[in-house]
Amino acid sequence: MAKQITSQQKDYAQWYQDVVRESKLADHSPVRGCMVIRPNGYALWENMQQSLDQMFKDTGHSNAYFPLFIPKSYLSKEAEHVEGFAKECAVVTHSRLINTEDGKVDVDPESELEEQLIVRPTSETIIWDTYRNWIQSYRDLPLLLNQWANVVRWEMRTRLFLRTMEFLWQEGHTAHATKEEAIEETERMLGVYQTFAEEYMAMPVIPGTKTEAERFAGAIETYCIEALMQDNRALQAGTSHFLGQNFAKAFDVRFQDKDGEEKYVWASSWGVSTRLIGGLIMTHSDDDGLVLPPKLAPVQAVIVPIWKNDDEKTQVLEYAQGIQSALKEAGVRCRLDDRDQYKPGWKFSQHEVEGVPLRLAVGPRDVQNGNVEIARRHDRTKDIVPTDEIAGKVQDELKNIQHELYQAAKERMEKNTFHAETYDEFKEIINQKGGFVYAHWDGTTETELKIKEDTKATIRCLPFDYGKGVSGKCMVTGEPSIGKVIFARAY
Repeated sequence: MAKQITSQQKDYAQWYQDVVRESKLADHSPVRGCMVIRPNGYALWENMQQSLDQMFKDTGHSNAYFPLFIPKSYLSKEAEHVEGFAKECAVVTHSRLINTEDGKVDVDPESELEEQLIVRPTSETIIWDTYRNWIQSYRDLPLLLNQWANVVRWEMRTRLFLRTMEFLWQEGHTAHATKEEAIEETERMLGVYQTFAEEYMAMPVIPGTKTEAERFAGAIETYCIEALMQDNRALQAGTSHFLGQNFAKAFDVRFQDKDGEEKYVWASSWGVSTRLIGGLIMTHSDDDGLVLPPKLAPVQAVIVPIWKNDDEKTQVLEYAQGIQSALKEAGVRCRLDDRDQYKPGWKFSQHEVEGVPLRLAVGPRDVQNGNVEIARRHDRTKDIVPTDEIAGKVQDELKNIQHELYQAAKERMEKNTFHAETYDEFKEIINQKGGFVYAHWDGTTETELKIKEDTKATIRCLPFDYGKGVSGKCMVTGEPSIGKVIFARAY
């Protein structure tokens, strides 16, 4: 299998596209800016989805589904929300087509809709209109719902998984009796995202809050997790929003408390998307293709049998099938690649580029000796393991790989995290190294936008674990700082 992957050092953007293509994760769609998610990519998303879905249910949430189409008038009810999404909305204006005389189709001018419909960019408006009918009393609270869906945002510059006009995601929308409960929910779900990113994706993240300029449209506060990719650009990997009572007031969602007093509910929303697949690629993969953490890999171990004649084939396949049964019984997602139209070397290359964490090779000599050769994708080391120990060995190796991928990514992030005291020092780091840069900021949007205009770096977050209360002066204006914040160029 001839791989055609550009090196990261030569052209990182092209390397990313090559990895997506060669590992068969996705293709470009005939519709500009959209993508076709191939079976490999969708299997990866399914594993992400199943893991997150269980985490949501473990924290008390249930799944529901809301319409794809939203009446245009709904977006007018929350001013900041509509302003934030106005330039990204796809609008349905007519309901049918007609055949033309030249054998083609055209929009039927008589089918113009009385009220135009917005193709879902996010669901706050239609969900809160529904919640008005579901919430009357404190007994109806909290309402903890999530939906798995697709959304459309009319992006001009797109890249597979990272930014597409249509993408898959989940969006949680919750209603609470008090402000404190809503904030607690917002913070809890950010914690869920951080746990998933670090323990499943093996991707270290920094949690914090967004600035007013970077906040979700209509939110009081936006919490986020930020990851650092191998090219030293940041990726927002998940967000959780405290919505206050903004949507409750816009859609008149009130409840009667225990004392009989009528009050507006408090809200949160939170979501992650198929963008996480892009983050996974750029955190771990290399010039030979995809590298996947075992917890999310669709195939954790692949068995490749090797033979030269029919007698060897019969022996080797029987031996390999026994290994496969042992691995499956141990809960390992494994595959026996017994395709005889491809040579073993071609199979090795294919499974390497597709990121299978472990490859087990079995030949006639292994059958005689009762052994299996194990090759690790992430570091290419190999071992010979007795067959009767294979299940336990594979389980241990998968745990080790998961840990090693996280540690490597964490060490890389720490190595590329810097501190700047002056604006000249900051610009030098951003231009020559990239990465996360801690620096003092005066808290004004004007300064934030100036830095972005000068350097293309944005404030990724006001981190929880560092920066607040650190005295100093803004690197740009010299005014008192609100603390150190994290800057980076980002996707």
